[in-house]
Amino acid sequence: MADWVDVCSLEELDPEDVIRFDHDDRTFAVYRAEDGSPHATEGLCTHEKVHLCDGLVLGDEIECPKHNGRFNIRTGAAQRAPVTVDLRTFPARIREGRIEIEI
Repeated sequence: MADWVDVCSLEELDPEDVIRFDHDDRTFAVYRAEDGSPHATEGLCTHEKVHLCDGLVLGDEIECPKHNGRFNIRTGAAQRAPVTVDLRTFPARIREGRIEIEI
């Protein structure tokens, strides 16, 4: 059974931003889209395992800081080469002013 895990307060993550979140030996990237909705993916690029938290959020995409490949933050879909393998996504929600992800 999956559990909801507290990540941060809503105020700590601006729209069109990303943070790194580590939990149980796993790294996640947690985002807020332009509309303020939270999203979560695996935290490492599928191309060369670079931390996505160092990348740039552009609308609904995260750009990897190493080779500028892009992923959709809502679906995890690879959007631009050199990335070709999608990211795994995780449900995210805002609850009582906090962002939580289900893992």
